[in-house]
Amino acid sequence: MAAVPNTLPKTKPRTDATFTLAELREQAKALRLHGLLAHWSEITADPESQRRVHQWLQWELAERADRSLERRLRDAHLGQFKPLADFDWNWPREVDRAAIEELMGLQFLQDATNVVLVGPNGVGKSMCAANLGYQAVLAGHTVLFTTAGQMLSELAALDSDSALRRRLQRYATPDVLLIDEVGYLSYSDRHADLLFELVSRRYLSKSTVVTTNKKFAEWNQVFPSAACVVSLVDRLMHRAEVVRIDGESYRQKEAEERAAQRAAARTAATRARSTAKARA
Repeated sequence: MAAVPNTLPKTKPRTDATFTLAELREQAKALRLHGLLAHWSEITADPESQRRVHQWLQWELAERADRSLERRLRDAHLGQFKPLADFDWNWPREVDRAAIEELMGLQFLQDATNVVLVGPNGVGKSMCAANLGYQAVLAGHTVLFTTAGQMLSELAALDSDSALRRRLQRYATPDVLLIDEVGYLSYSDRHADLLFELVSRRYLSKSTVVTTNKKFAEWNQVFPSAACVVSLVDRLMHRAEVVRIDGESYRQKEAEERAAQRAAARTAATRARSTAKARA
């Protein structure tokens, strides 16, 4: 995925007042401002015109960059998630913080490395995946977040070959595809074949991020009778970064803390009512 959308110049909007005519012309070409380019000789002859055109181009670049970011965030379907800065690294029994923080630098995208986050329910796998997707969007990449159940059910429900090809292309195209919750449900051979087809289309060209509660050796429980499981795992694992997170459910911990806070609030309210009654 390119760091800058194809419709924009590779040079970012600049806030300083220094610029060259060559830079201005490159930006005007990238923005396809053909009318402006037709009068370029008039701009080069007047320093004040150069200054104004520079300012107008920066406004246009910034506006297009903002619209591109908004569109890619909307298309990513990341939903609500906790920022990595708020993650309690002391809660999991096992987590490679250095590996996760290194992944947030997005170097794995350079050679289409896959990322597999393995661990039990509620330890932060989906949160880490969503943060990876968000960082990729900010860097100019296209991203799509989906659950395994939603994606495979959607693909399996398509009747015509042409509709299936179009939908597979939708999942194969993003620079980063995040597939959440592989292993929470069991799937048929048809679902396994579809996942294998998708992984094969992205193999060695696009990065796929998977969260799963199953070790790869247990994926035959997810796809009980599928013949392609070994090949599916082999393609996912080749050139993959596997990070294990282990521990008790953080969601359960937060639920217990909220319950304790509500109980404390009710106790305090009861005491306050009793005190008010006694004074009366």
